Amino acid sequence: MPALIGAPAPDFTLLNYDKTTVSLSDLAGKKSLIVFIPLPFTRVCTSELCSIRDNLSTLEEADTRVVVITTDSYGSNGAWAGAEGVSYPILSDFWPHGAVAQAYGCFNDRLGTANRATFVLDEEGIVREIIQAESFGTARAFSSYTETLARL
Repeated sequence: MPALIGAPAPDFTLLNYDKTTVSLSDLAGKKSLIVFIPLPFTRVCTSELCSIRDNLSTLEEADTRVVVITTDSYGSNGAWAGAEGVSYPILSDFWPHGAVAQAYGCFNDRLGTANRATFVLDEEGIVREIIQAESFGTARAFSSYTETLARL
């Protein structure tokens, strides 16, 4: 069953690029953005990653945690984080391939990667909003995050 607004977010435990694990329970107690990004090292995905990086203090001021999830390996995610100077978690949903993206209902079977979707959670881990890009090649606007968080 996919993630639904008003329901608890599906549980996960994934490997971060630094080989530590991050679980949904690690996000408890703060608002959270779970940001699925399809293809690291591509133009649109990198622009989204860097937009979050450049505005991370805004999210922190809103008492919000952020994790990015890709279907790439933790090694690839680590190289991407290093290349872009990212310090927040980029989690690997590589194996079983896309299992977390599938649980959230945003896995693209045709492309074998996650669709561009963000799940906004409240402090209790309840999905309060789902922000999706208009198309696979369109970035989500950072302002959609701040506007949604302001309503929580």
